[in-house]
Amino acid sequence: MSFTLNIETGFSPQEVREAIRSALEHEKHVAKYKIDRYSAICKGFEKKFGYGSGELRERFEAGGIGKDSDFFDWYTAKRELDHWNRKLEILSGISFS
Repeated sequence: MSFTLNIETGFSPQEVREAIRSALEHEKHVAKYKIDRYSAICKGFEKKFGYGSGELRERFEAGGIGKDSDFFDWYTAKRELDHWNRKLEILSGISFS
């Protein structure tokens, strides 16, 4: 995969590279924070209900889960955890040459 960057200003390539690198590092920091938060939420529910978040997601999506609001909160936390893990994986694969 390749990207093209078109900047028609007086910025030097170094300034542009640093701005992009800084933005990516910030986003990685945000992703790590979100992963920590959603992981803690999921672990709390796993302890409370006695099974893993992956199993909860499968049960929830198959319609085989109760209507307790905790299940909805847990499912949302698991989906967000998965989202931020994917995002961090993508961001971590970006490098500058």
